[in-house]
Amino acid sequence: MPRPVAIARPPSVCQICDSLSAQRVRSAKPIFTARNVYTLQGRTRQDVMTRKLVGRRLLSSAVLPSGTTSTERNDIGNTGEDRSHAAARTPPTAGRELSSITNMITFLERSSDRVLTNRDIPPEADVSAALRACRILADYIMDDSVQPQIAHMVSELDSTASTLLSLDATKPSQASTSSETAGTRISTQLQQMIDKISDTAYTVLAHQPVFITPSLLEQYVGVQARLGKPETLPRMFQLYASKPMPIEGVRPPKYVKQNPNKIANAIDSKVSKAALDTAIEAKHLDAAVGIIENTYTTKAFVRNKLTRQALLPLGAFAATPLAAYGLAKSFSGVQQAMDTAYATNVAFAGIVAYVGFTASIGFVALTTANDQMKRVTWAPGVPLRKRWIREEERAAFDKIACAWGFKEKWRQGEEEGPEWDALREYIGQKGMVLDRTELMEGME
Repeated sequence: MPRPVAIARPPSVCQICDSLSAQRVRSAKPIFTARNVYTLQGRTRQDVMTRKLVGRRLLSSAVLPSGTTSTERNDIGNTGEDRSHAAARTPPTAGRELSSITNMITFLERSSDRVLTNRDIPPEADVSAALRACRILADYIMDDSVQPQIAHMVSELDSTASTLLSLDATKPSQASTSSETAGTRISTQLQQMIDKISDTAYTVLAHQPVFITPSLLEQYVGVQARLGKPETLPRMFQLYASKPMPIEGVRPPKYVKQNPNKIANAIDSKVSKAALDTAIEAKHLDAAVGIIENTYTTKAFVRNKLTRQALLPLGAFAATPLAAYGLAKSFSGVQQAMDTAYATNVAFAGIVAYVGFTASIGFVALTTANDQMKRVTWAPGVPLRKRWIREEERAAFDKIACAWGFKEKWRQGEEEGPEWDALREYIGQKGMVLDRTELMEGME
């Protein structure tokens, strides 16, 4: 079965920031190709030993398939005649070092192919293994202690190519041009590697037969958070709630439409917080707002919150009259000043009034508390029940405003620019106020 075509990047979710940022079309082209492998043929023993010292920590054994010997690791990705040619052209030591880099791409593709080439519904274990491979490579690529070594190896490969080009006396300018742009190429190639890992994780989880479970979604958010790529998180949250579910045991697979508003499709608060922190750290306002729209504002999240936090208090409040009547009837038997039935009614009314009044005061205190609010507050007229239900949404916008605005309190409120103006207007449309004047420091 041919490998499914990679799913294109989703459009921006946030409607207010469409004019502020555009999605980049990221290339999935591998960084290290066969051209780079064969540029080291004919290198001296001293060059090989220098390369060995530099690239010793380039790839740990954790990213290689288990049970693979050192000889087999050198030949991963080469079969038949290609392997024999590679062995003949490349010195043994240099071949091992190059395979440690090329195996990153090989390991990533092999892990994802188990999912993308499966004719049936891919097992969750295979999908989890593919995402785990992305996370392993993400941890490796984003390690500050490893990036200089990868950059040095890329630079060394480029310098070798430049040396070969400089042998041509008719083109002396090519070597100098290559030297001047070496730093740019290193940064670009590392970014391409990051983009490829991010694209692979998205393609695996967005693959049609894959059913997205909460654990898989958490793994995906972890990969994108490690890479600092929040652009696809809003779309993935949409797929989690609305992606059709495959029916097991049916070939070819058939799908059943999901209800995005059911409680089971609510995004876990821990996952939502991690995704929002990733967008804030990456300074991607559009993704941050899109994450809020697909987590805290959904009907599934509201229903989940009501079930978890309001069901028990409401049940206790509904059972209060029964408990109050039984308690009042017991009290009426220990007095002789009035009729038993009349005493029961008086005691029942008093107990219910006390409980109702106390509960009302507690609810008002809970919904009107504003000590946790920093820059985003509720606009006048928003019902108290909606303030309680949408508190997580307000807190998320508050976190965004604090991250994009000035850190100094005495400068807050002076922010300018299209992003800030769009954010202020969007928050206003949500029944909230950004930088309410009477609540700012030094204002009355």
